[in-house]
Amino acid sequence: MLSLAGKVLTRSAIGGRSCLIQEVAKVAGASSRNYHIACGNRNDRPIENALKLQNRFVTPITAAVLVRNISTDEVGRSALDTIPEPPPIPSAAPEISDLVSSVAANGEPTFASLGLGGWTPVGIVQNCMEFLHVGCDLPWWGVIAIGTICVRLVLFPLVIASQRNAAKMNNHMPQMQVLQMKMTEARQAGNSIDSARYAQEMVAFMKEKNLNPLKNMLVPLAQAPIFISFFMGLRQMANTPVESMREGGLFWFTDLTVCDQFYALPIITSITMFLTIELGTDSARMSAQNMQMVRYVLRAMPLFIFPFTINFPGAILCYWACSNFFSLLQVGFLRIPKVRDYFKIERLVTHKPETLPIKKKKFTEGMKDSWTNMKITRELEERARIDEITFQKAGKGPLVKTYKYDPTAPRPSSNTISAKKR
Repeated sequence: MLSLAGKVLTRSAIGGRSCLIQEVAKVAGASSRNYHIACGNRNDRPIENALKLQNRFVTPITAAVLVRNISTDEVGRSALDTIPEPPPIPSAAPEISDLVSSVAANGEPTFASLGLGGWTPVGIVQNCMEFLHVGCDLPWWGVIAIGTICVRLVLFPLVIASQRNAAKMNNHMPQMQVLQMKMTEARQAGNSIDSARYAQEMVAFMKEKNLNPLKNMLVPLAQAPIFISFFMGLRQMANTPVESMREGGLFWFTDLTVCDQFYALPIITSITMFLTIELGTDSARMSAQNMQMVRYVLRAMPLFIFPFTINFPGAILCYWACSNFFSLLQVGFLRIPKVRDYFKIERLVTHKPETLPIKKKKFTEGMKDSWTNMKITRELEERARIDEITFQKAGKGPLVKTYKYDPTAPRPSSNTISAKKR
């Protein structure tokens, strides 16, 4: 190709001839290029018919043909003679069905193409959230909120069963504390027989009143795997990342794949968690003496986890905050008397602290008593272990001599009279 800079048509006044002059730009190349102009008369019809410029015929005056002479040096020949091979056809070209299956209905990549989803608990949570996002066309903050509410509603029957058991235990607290105090005193005195007897009385009393302390742990035990599945699923989605989650937030946290730069979500999560513990957990009111230590530990949890939550993605904190808000609403809802009557939950009896056998103690006193009980329990277990080892040695080892004479030796006959008596 020639780079044409311009065209100028001039007419000669003397000779009556016309020339077409083309200015040719300099083109860098390996081969030398020489150009000259060939002129013709008015009657040169072959040149006129052969020359076309932009689909127009040149006027039949005189035409000039631009001739390009290419040098025939070695570089030019090698460039012309060598023809590159055509590129190979890719053998593993993607199928159209694969390309279609990797795109969801809303135009986003599917979770399967991103390596998410599956039939594990984490994958099932991710598949459900993908269905809500694609099928219902919901933003990600709405998907997380609706998923949290659905899971908590499924666990609501367990909450009702736990609340019934907690109300019964609260109403029978004085009788249980009397047996508990006797059992503790017997244990501290080292009287394992009385301690076991009072423990059996406690079991019989709880069986008679249909009480079971393990029912209070139904909700935490059921929520633990669900919380872990949501936590790991949302963290994988944020780390991948799912591109639509960058704009799937709400208010100031529009990007759910990064942490909250204003620290508002971690603060909201810690405050709602503290209020849930203080007003009453999902399982029971921790007013018993044996649950005071657990209550102190749970009160310190929001402050302890705050340095870790500030680095969590917004998706995880959005789920956590929604779960805490639902817990607060659930606690307030189950405190309504008509609601408790409808679900057959007994009314809570308020016991005065001075009427209870076990008085409420301060934190330090409670810590000391707990440490003393643990120490005594450890000593009793060590004593029982030593007794068991001694019993096994006595049964398997050699006989220990505890007498002055050998009972297996033959005794002298009673009819024999000794010489001294004679």
